[in-house]
Amino acid sequence: MKHTNHTQNPASFLLMGIPGLESSYFGIAFPFCAMYALAVLGNMAVLLVVHSEPALHQPTYLFLCMLSTIDLVLCTSTVPKLLALFWANAAEIAFGACAAQMFFIHGFSTAESGILLAMAFDHYLAICRPLHYGSFLPPETVSKLVTDALLRGLVLMTPLTCLLAQLSYCSRVVAHSLCEHMAVVKLAYGDTKPNNIYGITAATLVVGTDSICIAVSYTFILRVVLGLSSKEARAKTFGTCGSHLGVILLFYTPGLFSFTQCFGQHVSRHIHILLADLYLIMPPMLNPIICGTKTKQIRTGALLLLTWGPAQS
Repeated sequence: MKHTNHTQNPASFLLMGIPGLESSYFGIAFPFCAMYALAVLGNMAVLLVVHSEPALHQPTYLFLCMLSTIDLVLCTSTVPKLLALFWANAAEIAFGACAAQMFFIHGFSTAESGILLAMAFDHYLAICRPLHYGSFLPPETVSKLVTDALLRGLVLMTPLTCLLAQLSYCSRVVAHSLCEHMAVVKLAYGDTKPNNIYGITAATLVVGTDSICIAVSYTFILRVVLGLSSKEARAKTFGTCGSHLGVILLFYTPGLFSFTQCFGQHVSRHIHILLADLYLIMPPMLNPIICGTKTKQIRTGALLLLTWGPAQS
């Protein structure tokens, strides 16, 4: 009788890394380390500035704080292990740690998409319904929008993680540098159709629904802005929305390109993996820079924080 070696839940997996670039791991790790340091410092600065300035305790900046918090979770749950793989060849990751990393990656990416949608709604109200802004977005509504965004990500990812834990695996080598869902599912023996269908459907619904709602919001915003008689008012409004649009493009564009690996295999595997790694570190690094340079209050608060700190020491 033919014997096959299948295990219900292996004690650990081995991350393959980026195929073809093994000899460059040591050098590749330095840019990732620098980007991670900038992401942590930038997002912590946003949180400290908003926390220390009562004038910034408004919906726009509270959504920005939530975005910074999610970005910190995303990059911290992935980059340290990535650096350990590159610098110390620490390819082994426990099954529970792999499942947790996958949960954080996909769950908090979904939550970030919800926060970007909430920020688009915030901009819509501020520009298209300024007289009703306060009544539509009181503190309790802001809290509810943030909670809903987080819960949606966590609720959607819980069944996916449970399905993953019930699979039997015929290999321990994950063809990725991170515990990405599709890469882990490919190791499973048996019927993985429920995992594939659920994962693709959830991702399509989240990205599709959120991106359509964001597009509708900005269609109304653009109509109002183009109707303004003052060029200065138009330029100021475009500047305010420009930073948010930059963050949206930075979040969705690499993700959509990476998502094509499920359907198109014409792009090299190492390019897909490298893009997936950059997708989890580039937005957290650049979001505080984009928002800081375009938002005077954040920029001024950061400068005050830098000058005030040494004075107290």
